Amino acid sequence: MRGNPIHASMIPSIFTLANLFFGFLALIWVIEGKFTLAATMILLSVLMDSLDGKVARRLSVSSDFGKELDSLSDLVSFGVAPAILTYQAILEPQQPEYVRYVGLAIAAVFALCGAIRLARFNMLNITTHFVGVPITFAGGLMALLMFLRNTLPWYIYPVSMVILAFLMVSTYKVPKLGK
Repeated sequence: MRGNPIHASMIPSIFTLANLFFGFLALIWVIEGKFTLAATMILLSVLMDSLDGKVARRLSVSSDFGKELDSLSDLVSFGVAPAILTYQAILEPQQPEYVRYVGLAIAAVFALCGAIRLARFNMLNITTHFVGVPITFAGGLMALLMFLRNTLPWYIYPVSMVILAFLMVSTYKVPKLGK
C-alpha cells in the first residue's frame, strides 16, 4: 500500500490536537451540564499536553508550528474551558445576582491572564524555568477542584481563580519538572 505515511514531525501535533479535542469536549459537556465529565476532559488535555512535548523532544522534531499549535490548544483547554466550567458549575448558580457578574468577570480574567501567559512564554523562549505558573497547571488545578465541588465552599473557586490568574502573569520563576 502506498500513501502518505505520517512523518515523525507530525506525531507531536497529533497529541496537541488531542489536547485541543479534549478541551473542545470539555466545553460541550459544560453546555450539557455534565461538569464532572468536563473536568475529566480537561485532565485528559493535561495528559496530552505533557505527551506532545515529550514526544517532540524524543523525536527531535520541535517546530515553530508545533509551539503555536500547542499555545492555541492550551488556551482552549486550560484557559477558556476551566473558566467557563467554573463559572457554569459554581459561580453562575450563586445568589445574589451580583455574585454571578463578579464570577463572570473573574472567569474572564482567568482566561485572559492565561492568554497573556502563553504569549509571554512564546516570546521569552526560556528553557531553564517558567516565568509565572504554567496555564496547564492552573487549568488542571481548577479541573481537579471541580471534583470537590460538593465538599468545598463555593467561594474557594473564585479565590483560586484570582490567585492562579495572578500567578500565571507574575514574574515568579517556576522550575521545569521532568526535564
